[in-house]
Amino acid sequence: MEYNDFTRVISDKERGLDMQVAFPALMKKVYLWMTLALAITGITAYMVAASPGLMMSIYTNPILFWGMIIGEFAIVILVSARINRLSLMSATIWFAVYSVLNGALLSFIFVAYAQTTITEVFFITAGTFAAMAFIGSTTKRDLTKFGGILLMALIGIVIASIVNLFVGNNTFDLIISYAGVLIFVGLTAWDAQQIKQTLALAPAADEGAQKIALLGALNLYLDFINLFLYLLRIFGRNDN
Repeated sequence: MEYNDFTRVISDKERGLDMQVAFPALMKKVYLWMTLALAITGITAYMVAASPGLMMSIYTNPILFWGMIIGEFAIVILVSARINRLSLMSATIWFAVYSVLNGALLSFIFVAYAQTTITEVFFITAGTFAAMAFIGSTTKRDLTKFGGILLMALIGIVIASIVNLFVGNNTFDLIISYAGVLIFVGLTAWDAQQIKQTLALAPAADEGAQKIALLGALNLYLDFINLFLYLLRIFGRNDN
């Protein structure tokens, strides 16, 4: 064996060892970031709900309300499109800001639904999410083709939801909610598999790989929140 071939073999072995260490660390960071973001959102929502004046400011001021919604969309687009240009610190801060904004906007659930319903639905969501994330991370079946179908279905229910804002049909709203649950159950498994496959290629837990993990955490966070909201609309119908 020539010297160059020998050094190449050693390099490949070292890279394999680096990946064995980096991969589980990166996967842990995905779920740690997601959990922290959910905690920030929950605490913010509760604190805003505990301040009637602050809630009134958000929901009676169209400029502030729509500004926060537009701000959320802008942050998701910014982080997703410019993740390679942002520093890890900047991306993390934007994720935290998004979690706070989302929490403030979700504060209404503490007024619209009973505390017991919120708690029950949260645990149902957590259990469902964990099961689907596990399936997505462990299944040998390629879920790539399902991703495109689920994204198209998601666009469909967004359009249907907008239409129902004007129609106000309760039965149609229930159908949309069940469809939303199915879609985000599927997206959770799909995202979990995509994150695992992407991070498995990372040579080390460097900043670039950690930014990919952060983006994965954002996607799973969005899956969890939307799954929670659709389940809340189903189980909390009697609270309204």
